[in-house]
Amino acid sequence: MFGAVRTRTLLGPADPARNVAVEPPLVSARELIDRADATETVAGRRRVRPTRRLVLTAGTLAVAAGAVAVLQPFGAATPDTPGSATGTVLVPVAYQFDADPPAAGPQLRMLADKIKDAAYDHQRGRYMYHHTKVWGDPVMTSADGRHLVAFAGETKVWQAADGTGSQVNTQLEPQYPDQESRTYWQRRLDSQPAAGSTPAPNGYPLPPMDLSPPTAVPSELRELLKVEYGPAAASKEVSTLYGRYVVPRATRAAVLRVLADVPGFRWRGQVTDRAGRHGVAVTFDDSEHDAQSLLVFDPRTGELLAHERLTLSLVRISSYQVILDAARTDRVG
Repeated sequence: MFGAVRTRTLLGPADPARNVAVEPPLVSARELIDRADATETVAGRRRVRPTRRLVLTAGTLAVAAGAVAVLQPFGAATPDTPGSATGTVLVPVAYQFDADPPAAGPQLRMLADKIKDAAYDHQRGRYMYHHTKVWGDPVMTSADGRHLVAFAGETKVWQAADGTGSQVNTQLEPQYPDQESRTYWQRRLDSQPAAGSTPAPNGYPLPPMDLSPPTAVPSELRELLKVEYGPAAASKEVSTLYGRYVVPRATRAAVLRVLADVPGFRWRGQVTDRAGRHGVAVTFDDSEHDAQSLLVFDPRTGELLAHERLTLSLVRISSYQVILDAARTDRVG
């Protein structure tokens, strides 16, 4: 998310509050949105929020280019583009079954029946620890909607059952969904002033909130995962569940069985996720919204490794979350 340091660097001398001290937030914007999603109701029914995008008009294009320039020291020129270009181009995950994939239900049930303990199933500790990497929230888009860039972010969270704990966010390199976007934004970097120093990780305490253990009861789990709204909503909620909790084995198996009963998921077979780990994947093609949802599971433990969102008409990444680690611990930091 865009923090005060990044926003002020982006605005430069035009920032009307550049001399005002800003205290760090008690909780991240992403966490606030997740909380709102978990409690918000409309006419007695939960509402699913659409994916957010930051669309930049022609008048703000130069400001966006300045935001990319802030991160210039983090990236390195890729072999296909010599010179000062920064950031990486994201490549979609390669599927074992790319054309005519089978329905995912039977494979998900088989996976649920054979999963083993995860490392954290044998750990004890006050805190649930998560190490994640996210890209695409928000995405900066050129005025014509064709060229995108977003900043990768790394988050480490230590959170107790009462919600208290600590969170550290680290701003990473800009990433692009295709080479055309990288070239487009880089041309606008050439005229920007040199970037400043690397921002330090942003750490802050977490306020109390109820983090009751996730259920393994199928009816309750279907409600928690919002399966009534379809596979796209269920995919997002599975990602939220695994990004917030250290999910026990019984619940992991129940999640797989619940997803197996949701029409629309397709089995993509063996894949390698964005962190280089071997997994198995399912997807849902949401043609109405020109989007595909991808879930990657550990084939041994059933843990969620990654959740991605892609566009269909022009196949490219629009967002991803990679869960690099989950554990239980008594130590923070």
